[in-house]
Amino acid sequence: MSESLTNHHVLIVEDDAVTRSRVAAYLEKAGYQVSESEDGESVHRLLADTDIAVVLLDINLPGTDGLAIAKELSEKTDVGIILVSARDDEIDRIVGLEIGADDYVTKPFNPRELVARVKNLIRRIHRGRVTAVPARNVSFSGWTLDRSRRSLSSDGRASIPLTRGEFELLTAFLDHPGETLHREWLMEKVTHRTSDPNERIIDVLVRRLRTKLEPDTPEPTIILTVHGEGYLFASEVL
Repeated sequence: MSESLTNHHVLIVEDDAVTRSRVAAYLEKAGYQVSESEDGESVHRLLADTDIAVVLLDINLPGTDGLAIAKELSEKTDVGIILVSARDDEIDRIVGLEIGADDYVTKPFNPRELVARVKNLIRRIHRGRVTAVPARNVSFSGWTLDRSRRSLSSDGRASIPLTRGEFELLTAFLDHPGETLHREWLMEKVTHRTSDPNERIIDVLVRRLRTKLEPDTPEPTIILTVHGEGYLFASEVL
């Protein structure tokens, strides 16, 4: 692991003590600092007191469920979120991505794969912070993307925050307007992996962006579907 990515702090929110300890051991062996919580009650306190980079969040927690916690974290913080579930359910995956989680893994998982996903997400966060400083704002179709704040604004409308995945996908579109972009290429730009078992992540993120950019338009005019190939950003970029 490069120097810039070492010593990052990971919070494990998992009610099963055996699973929690096992995951903590693997992450500590990989060089991460680790905090643990058995429920969602202490998450906000830990985030306030500690510089957490990534939260590994079990969906099925006692009390407040993991999806509700993930939604709140994605709206109010910049922490990376990896959802963990015992159910390999496509609906859970889609809902998790819809509310702003960055990744999703199912139990039982390969510890090496989990560590790799944590490392990959931290790299994404790090790249975003590094590239955000010199980046200029970009305008299109009456919208302005503030790259440093990762938000959209338009005259007469409140600023709209973007999740990390939404921001990275929109940035890819803005960098290649008028081009047909294949899902596989977009997947690599968003996840920074050459392949991903959840191929629908791009479709989910496109749907989320369309809802924010054209909430009252039955037929999208900004991000177009190119059937059998991918998507095309049809707006002029200024």
